[in-house]
Amino acid sequence: MIEQHAPAPPGTPPHRGGPGGPGAPARLPVRPGTGRFLVLAGVFVCAACGLVYELELVALASYLIGDSVTQASVVLSVMVFAMGIGSLAAKRLRRLAAAGFGAIEATLALVGGCSALALYAVFAWTGDWGGLWASGPRCLLVAFSLTIGLLIGAEVPLLMELIQRIRRQDAGGAVADLFAADYVGALVGGLAFPFLLLPLLGQLTGALITGAVNAVVGGALVLGLFRRDLTRRARWLLLAANATVLAVLASAAVLVDDFERAARQAVYGQDVRVALQTEVQEVVLTGGTRGRPFGLFLDGRLRVSGRDERRYHEALVHPAMTGPHARVLILGGGDGLAAREVLRYSGVRRVDVAEIDPGVVRLARHDPALSALNGHAYDDPRVRVTTADAFCLLRAAPPATYDVVVADLPDPGITASTKLYSQEFYGLARRVLAPGGRLVVHAGPVSSRPRAFWTAESTLRASGFRTAPYRVTGSDTGFTAGPDRTAAHPSGAPRDWGLVLAARTAPPLRLAPRGPHPRTLTQARLTADAREASRTRVPGLPPSTLLHPRY
Repeated sequence: MIEQHAPAPPGTPPHRGGPGGPGAPARLPVRPGTGRFLVLAGVFVCAACGLVYELELVALASYLIGDSVTQASVVLSVMVFAMGIGSLAAKRLRRLAAAGFGAIEATLALVGGCSALALYAVFAWTGDWGGLWASGPRCLLVAFSLTIGLLIGAEVPLLMELIQRIRRQDAGGAVADLFAADYVGALVGGLAFPFLLLPLLGQLTGALITGAVNAVVGGALVLGLFRRDLTRRARWLLLAANATVLAVLASAAVLVDDFERAARQAVYGQDVRVALQTEVQEVVLTGGTRGRPFGLFLDGRLRVSGRDERRYHEALVHPAMTGPHARVLILGGGDGLAAREVLRYSGVRRVDVAEIDPGVVRLARHDPALSALNGHAYDDPRVRVTTADAFCLLRAAPPATYDVVVADLPDPGITASTKLYSQEFYGLARRVLAPGGRLVVHAGPVSSRPRAFWTAESTLRASGFRTAPYRVTGSDTGFTAGPDRTAAHPSGAPRDWGLVLAARTAPPLRLAPRGPHPRTLTQARLTADAREASRTRVPGLPPSTLLHPRY
């Protein structure tokens, strides 16, 4: 085939550096226009893969560590910084642009494709995500962010060099074409991750397949289009490197199910019965048969323990049921355990459960252990379930609809829950309460996070409520503040739940004298725990709002 070279436009300086040097024309097996299109197509695919790696790290760190704002900020800022360093470093590779780009893509495919696997392995077998940033797993997160950023940044100057070798054009036009392909690819990768890769393939398999696509496209671009710019030895080395990377990724994909089972057992113990990824979160059920303690984990956090859940749910529900309670709204609580306590009151006519994850409700209905624990609450005709975000449901609810609102929601320190502990949210809750109605809020552990707890109480007061803060301590079984404890690192977890009873007038913190008697909660215990909670008060805390979150 005759090699095609486009003439240089008028005014273009003569090429310097000799064959293979910066600016030397590429010896292409295709026409320059076709070659340029193939390079931009490769830029598109590689940019999509790069963004998937970034989102994968952010998502996995948020799931395992929590506080997604912090994790996203750390991952993205480190990665963008590293991209700048990588671009500077790659200037030295311009003379070997084709070989350098091929080596970078092979390395990026391996590192990015295996990043989720490595991070989850460290989480599962060490569980040390709760310490300082100097701890090993967090350092690994930063190391992956730094390495992937360096490799992504190094792509840009090399791709610019390759495009200019195909057909010389003004720098502004070349940059515009390169960045257009890059940004459109990033858009596709950013949309593919939450809507395609994550729901269909999961975190680990999605990252491995992304790495394989990255290796195939990068290797094909260099070995197919720029092979004449490579020495025979460089071609064989690059071919062997890409084959090795693909073999590693394929082997990991074949073994990923066994790895997940082993890692899940390392995280949750040997009694895992159900493990599924819903549209909202990872749900794991452990035990519940043959005398083994039941556990419900959501995204790695223990939400329900059969040994100790009654202590929490009785303290959450019963003080709020003193007074009118015909119409009750439970925000969260898809496990049915708060509904079980509400249904013990004969005066209840209707219980609305607003749960964002229908997968949890299905398990609460049909899993033998969980449905037995919640007393088959969802079989009661008074219970109606709505799949909805709690904030949106309150906005749509008519005023004065409920006598009692039970906010059985995750800890306010979890970023996704912050809006559910805001002044705006409590204002909506106040609107749906009937005169004399009461709101009870789980507000996180008092002992370990007093500032967050008292910020929630301050926010309730700023919303027009009078409050009665209290707490309930966990037993010595090891189960702690349900949504606040990670599965893999229980030792430093809090051992109490902070709760706030709120109403338009000062609510009495007492149990209904003629109501059903709780099994674990007494009036004396409730009063004593309220006094203990008051001793931890942090005065002068401003309320939390949507625009100024304080947690």
